[in-house]
Parts: sequence; C-alpha cells; structure tokens
Amino acid sequence: MLPRSAFGQTVFFVGALLLINQIVSYVTVTLYVFKPTFEQVNVMLAKQVKTVFIDWEDGVEVSDELSEKFFDITGIRVMTQREAYMHGLGQAKEYRLLSQSMSEQLNGSARVRIHQGNPVIYWVEAPQAPGYWVRVPLEGIKESNIEFLVFYLSCIGFLSVLGGWLFARHLNKPLQALQTAAIRVGNGDFSTRLSEEGSSEVIEVTRAFNKMSKGIAELESDRRLLMAGVSHDLRTPLTRIRLATEMMSDEEDYLREGIVDDIEDMNAIIDQFIEYLRHHNNIEMELDDVNAVVEEVVQAEKQHQRPIHLQTEGHLPAVMMNVVALKRVVTNMIENAIRYSQSDIEVTTEYSAKYRSVLIKVMDRGPGIPESELEAVFEPFKQGDQARGSEGSGLGLAIIKRIVSSHGGRVRLRNRDGGGLSAEVSLPVAKKYDGSNLTGKKS
Repeated sequence: MLPRSAFGQTVFFVGALLLINQIVSYVTVTLYVFKPTFEQVNVMLAKQVKTVFIDWEDGVEVSDELSEKFFDITGIRVMTQREAYMHGLGQAKEYRLLSQSMSEQLNGSARVRIHQGNPVIYWVEAPQAPGYWVRVPLEGIKESNIEFLVFYLSCIGFLSVLGGWLFARHLNKPLQALQTAAIRVGNGDFSTRLSEEGSSEVIEVTRAFNKMSKGIAELESDRRLLMAGVSHDLRTPLTRIRLATEMMSDEEDYLREGIVDDIEDMNAIIDQFIEYLRHHNNIEMELDDVNAVVEEVVQAEKQHQRPIHLQTEGHLPAVMMNVVALKRVVTNMIENAIRYSQSDIEVTTEYSAKYRSVLIKVMDRGPGIPESELEAVFEPFKQGDQARGSEGSGLGLAIIKRIVSSHGGRVRLRNRDGGGLSAEVSLPVAKKYDGSNLTGKKS
C-alpha cells in the first residue's frame, strides 16, 4: 500500500510525521491548556455557587429581590427544574469529569451541563439544593474559539504537507531528468548533457552519467570511423577485381558472372553495415501520411513480379516520420516476405484507437520463425537460420528496429495461424484523431 517511487515515499513519510505531530499537539493543548483552564473555571464557578447557596445551608431561602440584584450583578440565576428546562437545560450536554470536579468542590453530588451557544451556558445542580439549577453565562468562552483552533491546526497541517511535497518534488526533479536522459541514451541519442544541480549525492550521480554518456558517444564515433575506414578499404580491391573481370575472355563468361554477383553481394553487405551504424535519432521528422508511403513502396516492389495485395484504412491520422527511413522499413519488410515465401503477400494499414497508433502489417505464407527466436532475430547478425534460411548479413531486422525506435514506435514478428509470418510496425499518432467515417481501400 506504500508508494514505490522515492517522491511518493518522501511525501508520505513527511505527511505521516506531520500528522503525528498534529495529533501530539492537539493532545498536548487539550491536556495542558484546555483542561487546566476549564478546571480553573470550574473552581471559580464552584465558589460562586457556594455564594449563591450560602444562606440555604442555614435553611433560609434567598428573597426574590435579593436574587434579582445578584442576577443583575453577576448574571447568575437559580432556577427550578421546570424553569431550567424552559431556558434550555434540555439542550445542554452533561460532562462527567466536570461534574466530578464540581462535586469535590461542593462536598456532595453535583451535576454540570454545558450548552454551547452565544454565550456558553454553564448549568450546575448543587448538592445544597437538589432540584434547583444554577445558570451561569460564560461570556469569555465561545464555540468559535474551538473552531478557530481546529482551523489553525488544519492550516498548519496542510501548509506543512504542501511544503514537504514541494521539497520532495525539488529533490526528485533531477532524478526525473536523469531518467529521461537515460532513455535517450538507450535510443542512441548521446547529445543530452544534464545540469549538475540538487543534493551532493544527485550531483555525483549526474556527473557520472554525463561522463558515461560522453564515453559512449566517443566509442560510437570510433566505431563508425572504423567501419567507414574498413568499408572504404574493402571497396577499393573489390573495384579492382570488378575491372579485372571485365577484361576476361568470352570463354570465361560463366566465371565472370559469378565473380560480379559476389562483388555486388559484398557491396550490399557493406552498405548494410554502414546503414546499421548510421544514427537514425537525429533525422528530420515531419507530419506525413502513412498510407501514401506504403502505397509508394508497394508499387515499387511489384517489379519483383510477385502478387502484393494492399488494404489501407482511409483517413489515418498523420504521423511524425522521416519518409525515406520509413520507406526503407516497409521495403525491408516486403523484401523479406518475398525472399522467404512463394505465395501472395498481404500489406495492410489500420488505426488502433486503444493505443493511439498506426499499424503497418506485412504478411506472408512462408515457413515462419520458431517462437523462441522471434525476439532474437532483431539482434545484429542474428538470423532465423533453421526456418527461413541464412541469406544476407543479418542486419536487416536490426536496422528496421532502430529506425522504428527512433520514431517512438514498436516492431514485432508474429507467426500466423496456418503458417507464415506477420511483421508489424506500430507508430504513435502525432495529434488528436477522430476515428469516424473510415473507409477501406484495396489494391
């Protein structure tokens, strides 16, 4: 039931400590301020009650004239049970502790009732005159004073919790920035540098993160430079070999064609290496229509003389994309389907209102991939060798995953019922979308 985040735990524990402090303060004020005050009031009232009944102890009742003078001076009046109920005794609440204290002061069984009003009325039934009630108005004690105390304690508690929340938010803000920067580094963006602020521990962590990010950026730059140098050095002898094959005699045409095909395959593999090392995180994005991109790629891929059936969902929301990079993704998906299957290929687009994303599917009826390898094939140089052969360098799906991740989307492979594979790319929509009036389109 406790919050799991550091921010939530900090606010919870600060609030819990403040709540305990408020309870202790309330109990302390009650025991050491209100209780002694009411006890002192009770003692003074007991003395006044004794004064009222001083002649009653000798069996002499006070005259009405003297009683009226006493009332005019002190505001205290003695009433019978019936008169007391007529003046609000029934609405008064009896307090046992005050009754016990009054009984000790008056040397007998006394009852004390208090009616909360303006003013507060103190009713006392003294042992000297059972059945008679002394009505004592207390002008200095009002119920609003209690309400103000409750309001004061509530405000102090609220402001304290608010202060604790602001303090925890300030303390955890650098950690949230660190989390965001770590996600960017995981996606290949090493340009983020965090400002070193906050507590000393957070500053040390931020400094270590910036140092790590800088080291990874330098390592990535060295890797790209190394691969670019290797690619350049390989292309030079391949070019010389290609020129040498052109000078071979006509009787060796069969041999020349094989060498030329091998050279083209090697050049294609080198291009894939360079494409994989290229960062897709810094590519320019723009709002565009997914259907237009997919339709253009499908038309271009029909040159392979394979039936490709396209079904798009009309009025798809615009997506932030790099058109060239997304075309490469769809092209790789369709070419993989062509390479590993013999039957027709299905390409579809649709909108998911639940996940607010556009889905692109490329489906074939090939041998599929074992379930245990569906995630592993996205790793560089990893192929589904047992099921779909081992052509290429094993970087095609890794490149697709990188490009889709840079668009904030997801890519996954799923075996189809009845055989075949479905390659699915999910891209988040860029703005609020009204999914009404959708129309299908087939080609």
